[in-house]
Amino acid sequence: MSLHAQATVSQSGAPWLVFLHGFSGDCREWQTVGEAFQDYSRLYIDLPGHGGSADIKVSGFNDVCALLRSTLLSYNILNYWLVGYSLGGRVAMMAACQEIPGLCGLVVEGGHPGLQSEEARVQRRLSDGRWAARFRAEPLSEVFNDWYQQPVFSSLNAAQREALVDLRSQNNGHTLAAMLEATSLAVQPDLRARLTARTFPFYYLCGERDDKFRALATEMSVPNHVIRNAGHNAHRDNPAGVVNCLAQILRR
Repeated sequence: MSLHAQATVSQSGAPWLVFLHGFSGDCREWQTVGEAFQDYSRLYIDLPGHGGSADIKVSGFNDVCALLRSTLLSYNILNYWLVGYSLGGRVAMMAACQEIPGLCGLVVEGGHPGLQSEEARVQRRLSDGRWAARFRAEPLSEVFNDWYQQPVFSSLNAAQREALVDLRSQNNGHTLAAMLEATSLAVQPDLRARLTARTFPFYYLCGERDDKFRALATEMSVPNHVIRNAGHNAHRDNPAGVVNCLAQILRR
């Protein structure tokens, strides 16, 4: 089985750019950034529970990584960069740490490397369980209105918040809830040691107003590119800044 995706093929022979969206996004999320890279073939993937992959169910990260591998094979993608935001960044880090074949490098925007204490895992499991119950039972506009009040989204103004609520409310609450639980931070291993011992290039991006993830980037001792005038969703807030940053990385 493969994930739904949109592909744009270049004849340059450069590695592919494979884009993974965040929770409640879809394959369109990265296209403003990706289309700036005409010399690279681009693959925009819908993660399980989202977009064209909404009906695909997974029980955990191993399932998601296996689907990612089969999707890359189905497009005959043998050399590629993984570029992931938030949930997509966590999937990208998990896949990279499983030594997914053909990986040229990893770019993560606002992705968490994993919780470090059992207490934090317990709290996250409870929190995600509450959100999942709401996604299954309540109108999505109401749930997302509260979702975007969380501290990590504190840099959003009222208009930005409203636009995101409208966009994300097009999802299926039941499939979102299932994916939220299957890929919760509560069940993700702490990847710091494996990422430190990596053999592949790894670059981290975060918005200058995203204090939580700027601190996490410092903890990981990884090259960290701060995107100006941006919060947690830096490629939405400042796509040109992310394009410039990604272009620098790919030139190295």
